[in-house]
Amino acid sequence: MKIAIIGSRGVPNNYGGFEQFAEMVAVLLVKAGHDVTVYNPHYHEYNEPTFQGVKIQKIYNPEEKIGSAGVFIYDYLSMRHASKSKFDILLFLGYATSSIFFPFVRKRKSVWVTNMDGLEWKRDKWSPSVKKLTIFFEKLGVKYSDYLVSDNREIRNYFLNTYQKDSTFIAYGATLFNSPDTSCLKEYQLDAYNYDMLVARLEKENNIETILDGYLLSSSDKPMLVIGNHNTPYGELLKTKYANATGIRFLGGLYNLNLLDNLRWHSRYYFHGHSVGGTNPSLLEAMASGAFIMAHNNLFNRDVLGENAFYFDDAQGVANIIDGKTEVESKRTAFIQNNKTKIDQEYNWQKIADEYEAMFKQCLSEKRK
Repeated sequence: MKIAIIGSRGVPNNYGGFEQFAEMVAVLLVKAGHDVTVYNPHYHEYNEPTFQGVKIQKIYNPEEKIGSAGVFIYDYLSMRHASKSKFDILLFLGYATSSIFFPFVRKRKSVWVTNMDGLEWKRDKWSPSVKKLTIFFEKLGVKYSDYLVSDNREIRNYFLNTYQKDSTFIAYGATLFNSPDTSCLKEYQLDAYNYDMLVARLEKENNIETILDGYLLSSSDKPMLVIGNHNTPYGELLKTKYANATGIRFLGGLYNLNLLDNLRWHSRYYFHGHSVGGTNPSLLEAMASGAFIMAHNNLFNRDVLGENAFYFDDAQGVANIIDGKTEVESKRTAFIQNNKTKIDQEYNWQKIADEYEAMFKQCLSEKRK
């Protein structure tokens, strides 16, 4: 099959979840014998024509000049180029900046598959008018895509109940980590299992304040690491709010996976506050790295973790976990091992790539009937 992947900030990954997905799945599809192209923004630092057999097509993206509006231009130019390139499959990663162009770009002979991601319109950073616009984009994505992918069973239920349109459940993947090394802790003056942490984009819907307020309500004297880019308006607000909390340490964005895996492995408690997405890549990475996970209580997180985590609804719930009022430690070994087994059996990259390959073949078979 000739496959194009559109909607990421390019491979190799130097940004986030969709980029990691594009890199891992594209490489595995090439190894399976398919012709795969990933669309990269023109400014991506990787300048070779291929990456591990994956073709790279650079497209102009003015995001760095004009902000998020530039992503709309980038997606449109990518779609226009791909529509003329005789691909069998166009896989769109997300709908928020591409679906507005779906009615205006000729499909030609390609099958359009959209990974619908999370419920973008629930993000707290959006104004009411932007949220309404995002719901409109969601409707366009559902209407004009030939097939939909949901990365979480609860996301699949949402689209089925809201639009009466089914989607294929295919999650993200992660790579198991089994090589712990305490040497990296010295750089941050940390002792193994003597600190707590969270890794997230610093956005309101990721419950950063809920976790940090709960930490302050608790009796903990251990450091709380906050890992995520804090050079944003909300990041600055957080740093100001917790400026006098000596235990809270904002480390900024860390993108070395081995370092992150070691920090997660050696943490006491790992807090995951995401609440509006589907299957969050950072959650799978935490599971794969052997972290002991405390998660925000919502359907998406419970779909992934099941009974292998402690859940919190509010700051007091966080404090109760930290202070051991839920007999937390007795579950550490079992929860960690169960989550790693789940990564190995359900959320491994080869399985994800195989499921996409099977879906694409089915899509083309149905089209040819």
